[in-house]
Amino acid sequence: MSAEFRIERVGAQGDGIATTERGPVYIPFTLAGERVTASRSGDRADLLAVIESSPLRVEPPCRHFGECGGCALQHMEEGAYREWKRGRVVEALRSRGIEAEVAPLVPCARMERRRVTLSARCTEAGMLLGYNRALSHTIIDIEECPIARPEIVAALEPLRALAKILCNTDKAFRLTVTVTGSGLDIAVHGSGRLAEKARNAASDFTLRAGFARLSVDGEIVIEPRKPAVLFGDVPVSPPPGAFLQAVASAEQTMADLVFAHLGKARRIADLFSGAGAFALRLAKGAEIHAVETEAASLAALDRGFRFGSGLKRVTSERRDLFVRPVTAKELNAFDGIVFDPPRAGAEAQSRQIAKSDVPLVAAVSCNPATLARDLTILIESGYTLQRVVPVDQFLWSPHVEAVALLTKKKRRR
Repeated sequence: MSAEFRIERVGAQGDGIATTERGPVYIPFTLAGERVTASRSGDRADLLAVIESSPLRVEPPCRHFGECGGCALQHMEEGAYREWKRGRVVEALRSRGIEAEVAPLVPCARMERRRVTLSARCTEAGMLLGYNRALSHTIIDIEECPIARPEIVAALEPLRALAKILCNTDKAFRLTVTVTGSGLDIAVHGSGRLAEKARNAASDFTLRAGFARLSVDGEIVIEPRKPAVLFGDVPVSPPPGAFLQAVASAEQTMADLVFAHLGKARRIADLFSGAGAFALRLAKGAEIHAVETEAASLAALDRGFRFGSGLKRVTSERRDLFVRPVTAKELNAFDGIVFDPPRAGAEAQSRQIAKSDVPLVAAVSCNPATLARDLTILIESGYTLQRVVPVDQFLWSPHVEAVALLTKKKRRR
């Protein structure tokens, strides 16, 4: 049933929010101040028409916007969008009673996303390849993507053809596509059992398409050229499907902030290190101990260190920091810490850092809510929050990275 709504504000997930007698209604692709008609179902509604538009509304650059769930805010004017995204960090901190300097958002340019995860499904009409509709399993078949690197967009048709070769399921499956220095690295998950005929056909296709590597469910099918990304000036070959910051320039910005803050440290612990995005850059000036749960990522980091040049000693340790965080006693052997956990944050590890005497800490996060929680733990133990810098790595989405820089005076013994 359609109804008319007045949008009061844009919420944390990028939806417009209207207040009604039956509670708030969340309406995607709307802006504060707009009067719209929408079809309501519970606390959500699908936009039908904009009756009165906001002066901040702009023409979306992508033909798929409004159907595709990959972007939420292409319709918002750039300055307002940046302030809204910075505001997500400000509000998360305020909700915990933290008043801190929050720098302007470091912006993300279009066509910079080097890593995307596409959904695929074989239908009677053909192979669908794209992103899911918001809050849906429906795949929107895409022909363009203004957030992705041109190399990925140019390969959409070959990727669709490769997905068809590999498909051995009636369910949706995923292709994680990464731009590397040696070509596209394609990691496929959930496409079904890989028969020998399909393996051979996919290998031949990968060679003809010039892809660097193809893996299926973690197994390398063919690797004509070892994929390589640079962490600073250190080349690293990440394992298939491994975590990698989505935008290289955002990664460099975060690394520069961390490096500047920890520049005087001579022994640094890199917690949740991944394949070494921070560790191998920091190793130019300090000894690093990298801790990570994924063995393959640590192996990639170690190879990068062994074949890198001009690096101080880098050691590594496989450890689940959610289950067994590095203790305060262990941390006191270091004079700097950087930690970059998943969206769940690093509560257990933060409690150990809080008990330590490590004077310099850099916290990197993709979730303002869990970052604010972890910072509260550190601040209550005597750390001073010097600065917070939000970084837009996921353009036109509600997600925002942030780097928080903290100091602590050593206790007299």
